Amino acid sequence: MPKMIISLDGVVLKEVELTKDRTSLGRRPYNDIVIDNMAVSGEHAVLQMSGLEGYIEDLNSTNGTYVNGKTVKKQQLHHQDTIEIGKYRIQYVNEALQAQIVNGTIKVLSGPVAGREMALVKPVTTLGKTGVSVATITRTHQGFEIAHVEGDSAPVVNGAPMGSAAVALGHGDLIELAGTQMQFVQA
Repeated sequence: MPKMIISLDGVVLKEVELTKDRTSLGRRPYNDIVIDNMAVSGEHAVLQMSGLEGYIEDLNSTNGTYVNGKTVKKQQLHHQDTIEIGKYRIQYVNEALQAQIVNGTIKVLSGPVAGREMALVKPVTTLGKTGVSVATITRTHQGFEIAHVEGDSAPVVNGAPMGSAAVALGHGDLIELAGTQMQFVQA
């Protein structure tokens, strides 16, 4: 369960588990997280959860909201990010994201959606078109692998047609599926 650890001058004041989709922060008593300090606006910011991802949004506060030292209007949060509101430091802890150490993206290089990037955040991502050619990219403990699921033409990885076994993907690998060229990028 994601949580926020609120501290002032290096002293932890409280930990708040993020059990709701929307958690408000501010000086007014009706906020979910109340920070009673004049540097904090009455309705300062809101944290919204969408699946595993958390986003912080500044609600036009007087003194602003900062993430890792940079002022933000709306920002996706990552495990261990530090939100600053006035003199308060709020550490965002999301261990579900911490488990996703290896991150990958598919960049579409050709076809009607050329230029689109698809973050590989799910355990299994499906590529292709049913009835034509379908492949899956699966997140493993070591990284990512691609497998041919259906269709007459198997995916081609770095110029070599795939067989029936899954193929491990490395940074920069080129994939061709049903005439569309893509590139795997590992972060």
